[in-house]
Amino acid sequence: MAEFFTTPLGILVIIFAQCLAVLGFVMVSLLFLVYGDRKIWAAVQMRRGPNVVGTWGLLQTVADALKYVVKEVVVPAGADKTVFMLAPMTSFVLAVLAWAVIPMNEGWVLSDINVAVLFVFAISSLEVYGVIMGGWASNSKYPFLGSLRSAAQMISYEVSLGLIIIGVIISTGSLNFSEIVRAQDTDFGFFGWYWLPHFPMVFLFFISALAETNRPPFDLPEAESELVAGYQVEYSSTPFLLFMAGEYIAIFLMCALMSLLFFGGWLSPIPGLPDGVLWMIGKMAFFFFIFAMVKAITPRYRYDQLMRIGWKVFLPMSLGWVVIVSFLAKFEVLGGFWARWAIGG
Repeated sequence: MAEFFTTPLGILVIIFAQCLAVLGFVMVSLLFLVYGDRKIWAAVQMRRGPNVVGTWGLLQTVADALKYVVKEVVVPAGADKTVFMLAPMTSFVLAVLAWAVIPMNEGWVLSDINVAVLFVFAISSLEVYGVIMGGWASNSKYPFLGSLRSAAQMISYEVSLGLIIIGVIISTGSLNFSEIVRAQDTDFGFFGWYWLPHFPMVFLFFISALAETNRPPFDLPEAESELVAGYQVEYSSTPFLLFMAGEYIAIFLMCALMSLLFFGGWLSPIPGLPDGVLWMIGKMAFFFFIFAMVKAITPRYRYDQLMRIGWKVFLPMSLGWVVIVSFLAKFEVLGGFWARWAIGG
């Protein structure tokens, strides 16, 4: 049996099983993310939230998904039906595909490539096409306007996200997520992680992640009062479910990136305690809690405010930080505090 897994067919079976494991983790997490999101909003508003289907309402998300699946798929008469159906599938598949390079523990990664950061950004850049396709194929002015606003927003904040990550790459000397985590493995535990040397950029990254994933207070592409739910307005049933699932998976990906880039990934915050996947999942869950709290307590920005912050505030600050970190790493200030490649992590 062991020899079978060394054959081409056996290797293919192993890869297929690993892909299913990653997909299963993402989809099961999605059920709890939506449930947690709704419970957190309910708690802030002093409501009960989902509490009927299943124990404590845990199966409410499953019931909602089944409701979407069994409903009729309504396609507008003037829509481009092929593109209309491809759009939500594109958003969903690309959102899942980015998880192929996200390590959950030492060696727990589907594809441990040396350009993992570039891979994630390439995939996230392509996700905007699903939004544009959905808005254009609907053959209506409202979803088309919403898709263009979404495209402008996502492209704007990808620039800031990319520049912020360049600072982390300069400190590490690698585009591999596992190497970035290993560079944060010091004797100082929590205080040796990148959130401290790159402290100003942690907040910019989080806010840019909110805008990149169309989360409040930057959910302008779905502003009900202006665009009647934006590019999704003509979608129903399973296609709408795929759009929503892709959005939540992208949010969870940003939580994973926050954990890997600034907060040590699977590393323990206290020296001496064992590292492991539970630390990684716990950090991701914490950041998703912050995402949900922001949605529950912040008012929506105007679109001009959103774009002004992205281009006139975040872009100059992130670009300036790249220059500063370059000098700090080059001259190994504070014994290589910003140059982990120089001191071996």
